[in-house]
Amino acid sequence: MAGGGAGLVGEPVEGRVSLSARAREAVRQRIVDRRYAMGSRLVEREVAEELRMSRVPVREALRALVSEGLLELSPHSGVRVRTLEPVDVRHLYEVWEPLAVQASRLAARRVAATKEPEGLAALRALLERAESAAAGEADREVGAHTAFHEQIVALAGNPLLARTMEQLSWQLQLLFGLREEPAQMRAQHAEMFRHIAAGDEELAAASTLLHVRDSRTVALRSLFGDT
Repeated sequence: MAGGGAGLVGEPVEGRVSLSARAREAVRQRIVDRRYAMGSRLVEREVAEELRMSRVPVREALRALVSEGLLELSPHSGVRVRTLEPVDVRHLYEVWEPLAVQASRLAARRVAATKEPEGLAALRALLERAESAAAGEADREVGAHTAFHEQIVALAGNPLLARTMEQLSWQLQLLFGLREEPAQMRAQHAEMFRHIAAGDEELAAASTLLHVRDSRTVALRSLFGDT
């Protein structure tokens, strides 16, 4: 094939990118909701058949997810879902903690300056979505919790913070899905919202710090029995 292209003959590059993005999203979701368990091997051909796609976009998607840290290359067995170790969880929370606290602080500051930004209504709606999903839609509730943190970042209005936090989003969503006390998470989010909505930077930061540290403890206990 001329030019050494990896795509199919006649397949537009933009179409291949779109398919790769769709494949990446689909595999991510299967990892987060644990249809693909930690340590399980992903065979490119089988994933392509499951997603009803050609192998090219699936191959690109798997490579991208290795870069994101959700998959890992094993020397003798190809691509596997990454198995988290205690140190991986601790490293993730060491990075997330100061970013999450600063995001809440900046969001409260912006609320205080603008009184009622549009993003505050969106934040409230995500609390309500998590509450309505709590009756039995675990995946929807986890998605709402993740979106709640993403909306705080958006409300903070700092593009660099948003780009940095985006890199952590899927790994955090995976850990949120392992929490054993979702009602406690909802209560903590509600408290964070109250302080952000009141424009209180210090209480918003303090409640977020408590939430992140509690989330770390629960994640370690859920995965490893650690505290």
